[in-house]
Amino acid sequence: MTPSGLPPFTRESAIEKVRQAEDAWNTRDPERVALGYSPDSRWRNRAEFINGREEIIAFLTRKWNRELDYRLIKELWSFHGNRIAVRFAYECHDDSGQWYRSYGNENWEFNDEGLMTHRHASINDLPIREADRRYHWPLGRRPDDHPSLTYFGF
Repeated sequence: MTPSGLPPFTRESAIEKVRQAEDAWNTRDPERVALGYSPDSRWRNRAEFINGREEIIAFLTRKWNRELDYRLIKELWSFHGNRIAVRFAYECHDDSGQWYRSYGNENWEFNDEGLMTHRHASINDLPIREADRRYHWPLGRRPDDHPSLTYFGF
């Protein structure tokens, strides 16, 4: 049996890996998040190409300085071997108070140690009214009983 978090993934270990990533991103701590990626990890995030943990930390620092009160839900889409595909939606606002819901898909590839070596993200941003927000848990980890993307139809 494969230890949890290491490829090749089972359905259960892929779901756990997705939740671990969601939990890390919801800390909004760039250094903590970067530890889930290999030192030479390569990303495509929208039109930006990011290489290595230092660039990941710089990117996430910029991101969370702009995207305030960030809350994220990730959901497993598919998995095979050392790859996982997820869909996600997050809500945040900018410094003017405009709220957004951002939707996307990510394709992940992992090394034998369970660190992500590649992350390809496609993301679309939708301005929303504060009244249209769906994520209201206190900042940090999403509570286990909070609805999923499927529940919201996202």
